[in-house]
Amino acid sequence: MKIELYTDGAAIGNPGPGGYGVVLRFGNHVKEFSDGFRLTTNNRMELMAVCVGLEQLKTDAYPITVYSDSKYVVDSISKGWIFGWVQKGFKGKKNKDLWLRYLELHKKYKISVQWVKGHAGHPENERCDFLATQAAKKNPQQIDEAYEQNPDEAETLF
Repeated sequence: MKIELYTDGAAIGNPGPGGYGVVLRFGNHVKEFSDGFRLTTNNRMELMAVCVGLEQLKTDAYPITVYSDSKYVVDSISKGWIFGWVQKGFKGKKNKDLWLRYLELHKKYKISVQWVKGHAGHPENERCDFLATQAAKKNPQQIDEAYEQNPDEAETLF
């Protein structure tokens, strides 16, 4: 048995209002999560979805497959780029705050990532896209602090 974590992020305007959508599946059990931010980027929401989904887990007893239509997220993890960024102190790399959040979760779980083509009829990916887009469209007021503190450099704040 494994846990399946489907994720998607969206931003209207990029940067602009954004949201993430998550579908967690374990056997016949399914849970959904979404939320929005008043100003953020698509890549931040793609990565936020992965972090939020992993943070919902209550056990580390099962392997987890993360499904994402974000090459940014999937390649950064599967090709090990993130570990090189850590060694270089994230110099010139974006979203350090979220990548550090992910790395804490990465230590805890056995995670594999799988790219899925977006907007291609994959039911869980389509659902995540709907959740993320709706969250972005609902006039969200939540603040993506790392982004808003310095929009030009916020993704490389640390």
